[in-house]
Amino acid sequence: MADRLNPLDVSFLYLEGRNTPMHVGGLAVFEPPADGFDYDKFVDLIEQRISLVPRYRKKIKSVPGHLANPVWMDDTAFDLGYHVRRSALPRPGSEEQLKELVARVQSRPLDRNRPLWEMYLVEGMAGGRFAVIHKTHHAMVDGINAIDIGQVILDVTPVPRALPEDLWMPRPEPGAATLVMDAVTDLVRRPTAVADTVRMGLADARSVVSKVSAAAGGLLSAAKVAARPAPASPLNASIGAQRRFAVARTDLDDYKRVRKGGTTSGNGGATVNGGATVNDVVLATVTGAIRGWMLSRGESVTPANTVRAMVPVSVRGDSESGQLGNRVSSYLVDLPVGESNPIVRLSQVSYAMKAHKESGQSVGADALVALSGFAPPTLHALGARAANSFTRRLFNVVVTNVPGPQFPLYAAGAEMLEMFPVVPLANGQAVSIGLTSYDGGVYFGLNADRDAMFDVDVLGSLIEESLAELVEATGGSRKR
Repeated sequence: MADRLNPLDVSFLYLEGRNTPMHVGGLAVFEPPADGFDYDKFVDLIEQRISLVPRYRKKIKSVPGHLANPVWMDDTAFDLGYHVRRSALPRPGSEEQLKELVARVQSRPLDRNRPLWEMYLVEGMAGGRFAVIHKTHHAMVDGINAIDIGQVILDVTPVPRALPEDLWMPRPEPGAATLVMDAVTDLVRRPTAVADTVRMGLADARSVVSKVSAAAGGLLSAAKVAARPAPASPLNASIGAQRRFAVARTDLDDYKRVRKGGTTSGNGGATVNGGATVNDVVLATVTGAIRGWMLSRGESVTPANTVRAMVPVSVRGDSESGQLGNRVSSYLVDLPVGESNPIVRLSQVSYAMKAHKESGQSVGADALVALSGFAPPTLHALGARAANSFTRRLFNVVVTNVPGPQFPLYAAGAEMLEMFPVVPLANGQAVSIGLTSYDGGVYFGLNADRDAMFDVDVLGSLIEESLAELVEATGGSRKR
């Protein structure tokens, strides 16, 4: 049987537009080993490891007549040299030049006629270092627990692990008749899907109402949130195709200091009750940074002002670890940007996150799949596009926090020093904020619309300042 995209994964294809490419990406900076590192070495490493991620040699094929979701199939003309590219910065090889290159690479959508990923080896950096820029379509990997090509090229020691020789031979591409037959077989195996297809062909709205009611339990909280629009914010704007990229570097120990200090004491008598988490401190840090950014723009900031963040959380079980695909739940959290006291901000964020977890009021991916999985792909595409057009109503900014290993990793002997995520923008979202903890550091990547967020570097620097403010307010000393 065909390896068919599931409803949630295929939704990322339907969400993609000219100005909203749906790939996740990243930037990693490396120190080369003593014997050097070049493009040929990089290609050899990926060629040795790509068998660990079979989908990276597969492309997406649509089913004639859209009878079913698209399928993954081997790319019989797979060309590793197309996907692994070489680039270099002009002198002096500064960080500003690197960020500009990241922005340009991430602005371009992936070619759907090929496997949906690319990697760039960036040479010419100051100090002899090099960088790797990568991007993979969100339909393939959710950036949390799924295996991607950026993960498999890394080792826990400078000596690369040995792998058996890869003797990959692509399977012939299925013809239109085979794709249609597989789609019909899938429909026969799911009789309710056949009935839904017929009803949809007759424009029977009662079928949709029935399915929505069946999923109502999981979607009720999402409906309540949607009924309460996100506040107006400069974080929401019409966006174009081009991007800017900014970074922030912080220390994980600082977040731990704030978490411990903020639960026992506070500035002006404010206390974080119930125990803040590191993620609460992250969100409080982002809150302070957005507050400072709004003030730097001359925006009116009153004590009642909030910004709504969507905070995705992986809900893949342990038994599914290492599998490709998307199972994500998200919290909608109102960040108190109007609050001037950093400890009170942390207290309010911690309380809001605790309330979400205890009530289970999250936008659950499983519930969304229950709603969309019944529908013919055409309806699914329309529903995903409609949802994309209403993102401005639901939230102002996405904040993803993905923990990474707290020890150094290596690519063919080169030590990875930093890793910054790149989270795609949805329609109407001027910036997305991703962060990854790695080897004692917490690294922020800010992917922004080029015109709407001309000052994204200001927001990046304010993240570092906001954390320093929290450390000082909780009576700690910032790690240097």
